[in-house]
Amino acid sequence: MVMPQMKSKAKSTTAAITELDEKEFRLLIRQSLTPEEQERITHPQDRYPKDKSVLAVHWHPEWVEMPLVHQRVNHMFPNMEEHLIIPTQHNELMVYDDFAGVEVDCYSPEFNCKVQLLLHFHPDRVKDAQVLKSMISHTFNYRSGQLFNFLHKLAKESGDFGLQKAASQSGAGKEVLDFVRGLAQKLLLLLDQWEAEIPPTAIKNKLIRDFLDLQRSRVDKSLVDRAQFFVSNVKKQIKQEFDLSYFYHTQDFIAETRALGGGIVIPHPEQFWPVLIAGYDVDGIEVWNPQSFTYTEFLINWVQAENKKRKKRERQLLTFMGDDCHLGEKLKPPTELNAEKAGREIGLQPPWADLKMQKSLIQACGQKEQIIKEYRQRLEA
Repeated sequence: MVMPQMKSKAKSTTAAITELDEKEFRLLIRQSLTPEEQERITHPQDRYPKDKSVLAVHWHPEWVEMPLVHQRVNHMFPNMEEHLIIPTQHNELMVYDDFAGVEVDCYSPEFNCKVQLLLHFHPDRVKDAQVLKSMISHTFNYRSGQLFNFLHKLAKESGDFGLQKAASQSGAGKEVLDFVRGLAQKLLLLLDQWEAEIPPTAIKNKLIRDFLDLQRSRVDKSLVDRAQFFVSNVKKQIKQEFDLSYFYHTQDFIAETRALGGGIVIPHPEQFWPVLIAGYDVDGIEVWNPQSFTYTEFLINWVQAENKKRKKRERQLLTFMGDDCHLGEKLKPPTELNAEKAGREIGLQPPWADLKMQKSLIQACGQKEQIIKEYRQRLEA
């Protein structure tokens, strides 16, 4: 497996680090919350007193501590009677109440694609799971390595073919390219300067987006918007160029998870359609996600059709919905919030109550209460 580039030093940079740059960078990499942020986490504006069953098996705590997450969930769902809430940090195993979970990146050679899996466990079964933890640890480094590849590309002169292609696709001119190049060079210098103090979980592509957003207070907002669009196109290139041999095979993660008595869910299959016919040993698929919802009813019907093919004694596929909430989005000032991402909430999946979906869910034995009971039994067996 080829290791990703992990060096941050930028050569021949013209970027000059200001006190404000340094201050904002340290804010982005910190892992502690201010009293105001803690209040924002524990007392969200919206509440759902009618929801007595809460299912949340795809969400990301990021750097928000679990006691604060507990307070948030209890505040949002004051009449909750039953629940199945499992965190799924990217390539980092975490525990909430009765269960542990993680979202892993892996490679499916059957259709030459990177996919993701949600892995869920009873905590006792992963206390000494050294092989699984080693696999997750290796995969964790992919995101930090990709950040440096990303930054080095953005820091190049505009004559780079890949940058020119991204600029053409996004309509970015010299002003945007120069602006982004300067910020990328600054980030490389800051990452090198504060290397010893940066938490590993802070080193990810999102750092570029967040650093760009902080510029809105001192440059034309339209420039930042254009820069974000250009950067997103470069990010697509970086992802496409990443050597997939770095990842463990999907079947390797599935085999190790089953050996530990864990459960497996395929998140947002719309992003890698061939996974539906790969025949993987999984407990279910995510039929709805805030960023993958175009084919929800089709996916519910697919689960139903797949289950009809199975013998009575075979394990049935379950229908899941993932809120894909990233709690770090809740910590940003209101002026910097991405409305779509900030609107995601742990356990909030509107299609469960959608009357148009109800018939399909009932026919597929996919009602939320049924899923909670069945999946909990599987994880505790």
